[in-house]
Amino acid sequence: MRMLVIEDDDRIADFLSRALSAEGHNVTRLATGDEALSVVQNGDFEFILLDLMLPGISGLDVCQELRFRKINIPIIMLTAIDSSEDVVRGLKMGADDYMTKPFDLDELMARIETVSRRQQTLPSHTVELTLDDVLMNTDSKVVTVAGNDVSLTAKELSILELLMSNPDKLFSRERILNNIWGANVDPLTNVVDVYIGRLRKKLGKDDSPFIETVRGMGYRIDQRVSVTIKSK
Repeated sequence: MRMLVIEDDDRIADFLSRALSAEGHNVTRLATGDEALSVVQNGDFEFILLDLMLPGISGLDVCQELRFRKINIPIIMLTAIDSSEDVVRGLKMGADDYMTKPFDLDELMARIETVSRRQQTLPSHTVELTLDDVLMNTDSKVVTVAGNDVSLTAKELSILELLMSNPDKLFSRERILNNIWGANVDPLTNVVDVYIGRLRKKLGKDDSPFIETVRGMGYRIDQRVSVTIKSK
């Protein structure tokens, strides 16, 4: 796998490069966020390990910018900061997972495999999901409201697809966490509620029952979702 390691600590970057290369991966090392944004845009990478604290542009800003550009390469964020607030911020910016330094190499490899498998479970057909004036193409990940494109982060897209693909099915906050962020996120975090609020706002559905809150239980979307399947 073609992997990009963005880490300004030479000792950690060298350790990761040697370990990943020993596993058969093709590794490129960078030390700044500015380099990362330039190289990723023009490169052909399959996975990114991204340090949170980088000189210049931070890892959080790099992650957010990549997702804004609709670059959906899997990202595991590496952080020496062990606060749930910073972890949640990283996940909000579109990171697929995180690990706190110092980390266990075997666990990191397992996380990489898990995130990669999640990324590879893509459908062999295009599905268009429609409810009211909201349309989502699950292949291109394009979302429109009344014909106008809406810019969503990778995690926002994943939540919307999960709910719209399962109309009228109730998802608890814990289940959404497990489906979208994996099993290693603190179950007491309010990140799901934050993302649902952001989705409603971006879709212009603040005052509508488009995404219904079932008090004390979770969220679901209207059963009237129309599904159109197109072969690729």
